[in-house]
Amino acid sequence: MKKLLLSMILVAFAIIAFAQKNPAQVSDLLNRIGGEGTSSRIETRVKRSLSKDGKDVFEISSKKGKPYIEGSSLSALTTGIGWYLNHYAHINLSWNNLTTDLSKVNLPVPQAIERRECSAVYRYYLNYCTYSYSMAFWTRERWEQEIDWMALHGINIPLALVGTDVVWKNVLAEAGYKREDIDKFVAGPGFQAWWLMNNLEGWGGPNPDWWYERQEQLCKFILGRMRSLGMEPVLPGYGSILPSNAPEKMGVNVIDQGYWCSGFRRPSFLLPTDERYAEIAQLYYKHLEKVMGKSRYYSMDPFHEGGRTEGINLKEAFTTIYKEMQKHSPGSTWVIQSWDRNPRKEALDTIPKGGFIVLDLYSDGLSKWEEKGYDGHDFLWCMLHNFGGKTGMHGRFEPMLENYFNALEKYPNGAKGIGATPEGLETCPILYDLLFELPWMKREEGKAWTQRYSEARYGIKSEAMEKGWDILTKSVLNCPKPSQDVEAVICARPSLDVRRVSGWGTCEIYHDIRKVREAASTMLKEKDRLRGNPNYEHDIADVVRQTLTDSTYYLIKDIATSYKNKDMEAFKAQYSTFLGVLTDLNRLLSQIDLFKLERWTTSARNVCNEVPGTTEADRDWMEWNARTLISVWGPEKSAERGRLHDYSSRQWGGLLNDFQLARWKMFFQALEEGKTITSQEWFKWEENWTHGKTITQVAKEDPVDIAYELYHKYFSK
Repeated sequence: MKKLLLSMILVAFAIIAFAQKNPAQVSDLLNRIGGEGTSSRIETRVKRSLSKDGKDVFEISSKKGKPYIEGSSLSALTTGIGWYLNHYAHINLSWNNLTTDLSKVNLPVPQAIERRECSAVYRYYLNYCTYSYSMAFWTRERWEQEIDWMALHGINIPLALVGTDVVWKNVLAEAGYKREDIDKFVAGPGFQAWWLMNNLEGWGGPNPDWWYERQEQLCKFILGRMRSLGMEPVLPGYGSILPSNAPEKMGVNVIDQGYWCSGFRRPSFLLPTDERYAEIAQLYYKHLEKVMGKSRYYSMDPFHEGGRTEGINLKEAFTTIYKEMQKHSPGSTWVIQSWDRNPRKEALDTIPKGGFIVLDLYSDGLSKWEEKGYDGHDFLWCMLHNFGGKTGMHGRFEPMLENYFNALEKYPNGAKGIGATPEGLETCPILYDLLFELPWMKREEGKAWTQRYSEARYGIKSEAMEKGWDILTKSVLNCPKPSQDVEAVICARPSLDVRRVSGWGTCEIYHDIRKVREAASTMLKEKDRLRGNPNYEHDIADVVRQTLTDSTYYLIKDIATSYKNKDMEAFKAQYSTFLGVLTDLNRLLSQIDLFKLERWTTSARNVCNEVPGTTEADRDWMEWNARTLISVWGPEKSAERGRLHDYSSRQWGGLLNDFQLARWKMFFQALEEGKTITSQEWFKWEENWTHGKTITQVAKEDPVDIAYELYHKYFSK
């Protein structure tokens, strides 16, 4: 009887929760993004009955002279708030502008009810790589802003990795590992993504005690905030991985996984037949639960980007991984990336339907769902963007408008949602706004989407801005082939024949550069009207940056021709222009926080401020992680033979001057002197830069004025 009464009470509380007016966490969200008092100006409610068929729904209307937003779930409600801000108040919150002051803004009162139903059960977010290329040095404040952004964009199953290092430290300590051996396994702050993807061990470390303390605190904050806003985090499950020295330390049977990118030793794969397998798996899950709690979703990617499968019964391995996950969290779902050879046929054949969510990681460029739809398993249509965290404009806008809907039509029972799986964030926000609106749209609404986006982005109706975005989404943001982001030649290790910056990239331009110039010229027409608008300042700097980097692709070819023809007068004039472009770009980008090296390095150093007792040496170590990731990436063998150097190159103020411009100056001087700079010499110079702490400063100016000046300096002749 007591149990029945308790159940009834719990049910009653649940009903109240799902019919709650102005939920406290939503009120707090509104006050964070718009300033204190915002929650009193917008009425909200979670109303589960809005949904008749299980789909998420929001409605936007008015009540008592205020905007009134209802959602069938917390996630639907916060999505409705984001939709209202964009399409009624014309306020677009983005990475360059994550909060705003709404106290002086007239919030329009809708005159009719707008109802939106979501075609996606799951709205997934993040990639393992994102946690290093963008998030490695985020503070609690930055995480708070990002989670608010997630809520406004309807994300309901984000990948959550912060704190996994704490889990592994505790697991290995209980398994008998000494601290020095743990340090050899757990990667440092900038490189944990590839450790977690089973590509490397220890690089970037060792991590001090304060780091683990900070990570556990941050982990609990992140997960608590995600869950409070209706998200179910995807946690890192146990994928049979152990340190490469596990046979000696633990006496277990493993398959050695070899090396990744030449120099990095991979963790080993624990054989499912090992008598200690269940013990080790549940030891991992025990500590995972202590640090992160439980979830309905767990991410595991065995044999990511290679690894050895010889001697492993793959069906048995995948069955065992799944069984241990179920033992820990009955009814949970394995989230797996479709990348390289994953998910293997043995996995698709073995795991029961409903047991997998397959992230079709690169749906916008190289999808795998079209042929068989993963043999009946649930999958999500995903956008893989921004390889390496690079800063150029790149995307596949028009395919995005069509292919998500094509997946829904072809596999109505398999295509269960959408996802953003970028390697890096904080570039091309238009693509992310489109992606997360797609499930709430009808296909035909895509025809006028850029017009709606332009008005939301700048708060005004502007034909010039609409035209500019129309041009960009049909040119540089509409790559016709599945390739990584086009790399800017200015970021390359200098050569007269620059074909790529990183080992897997390309500098080959696929778009008509005249179109980007036209977009820049068109958007600059609004410079006086939109001056001071943070979104405009960011976008015009970005578009003009793109025009200038495009021009250097052809300029280096002219320089090479002049040098080959021994026309030294033309050679010197052309390379002087080339160096001038880098100097001008550095000046422009140094005006925008999102485009500054200093923001990256300062964030890394400021992590130490979150924990008492840290030292200047700790700050230097954090900055070394930050600088290494965006330059040499790894030690010499991996940087050179493994082709990792400059994979995460950025076009940032400060980096352009102190790193990229400096390299090009050395190169042209060597050419004039008839000398050659070897790869070993380049690496030595680059590695020395990673140990630096200073950044050449640039005077503060109006970025709009600089963008206008530079456009006319180079393109109005």
